[in-house]
Amino acid sequence: MSTTEESKAAVPEPVPEYVTKCRLSIPDAVRIPLASSTALLIGFTLGVTQGIKTTGMRFRAEHAHKLPTTKMGWYFYHKSKNYNSIWGGAKEGARMGAKICFWTTAMFGIEHMFDAYRGTADIFNTVTACVTVSGAFSLWNRFSLPMAARTTKTALVVGLAYGGLQDLAGIVRGRPIGYAEFIKRHVGGYKNAADENQKERVI
Repeated sequence: MSTTEESKAAVPEPVPEYVTKCRLSIPDAVRIPLASSTALLIGFTLGVTQGIKTTGMRFRAEHAHKLPTTKMGWYFYHKSKNYNSIWGGAKEGARMGAKICFWTTAMFGIEHMFDAYRGTADIFNTVTACVTVSGAFSLWNRFSLPMAARTTKTALVVGLAYGGLQDLAGIVRGRPIGYAEFIKRHVGGYKNAADENQKERVI
């Protein structure tokens, strides 16, 4: 009885498929919405901060020629200013959050599309997705050629860094990476051939 229990305890639990096949060991159905939600939250926070500041400065500039002179007047002045600032911050937050969420979702979606098309998830798909989105972003905003080139360079660096980190995490967790497997096969083949040659010489 004890032997049976020990044998059951010795058998390792099966590793979920997404751990070794998905990027960052997170299923795509969870990873992409999670990235979009995070981008939306970050964009909304940045937009609210910028919107409150900008709207407050605009309110002060528009009412600089008619400042209140009584205590009650100052009360309503600050009340109106705070209301306008909050409303302006909310609108800017929604606008910036939606914009960042859209481009982030596009990047992750294109990355996933190339993963499915090539049958492997690696740094090349991430770089391609980042550069593609940067090109579309430059066209949408009608950037000048130097500005578009600078945006593309930034996207290239981000794609290399993010894609490299994903591949490194995948290798650690045992996820097969196309170019890494290719290097292993060739390096391993060269090593085996060298060992065989060395053995033949010794014999």
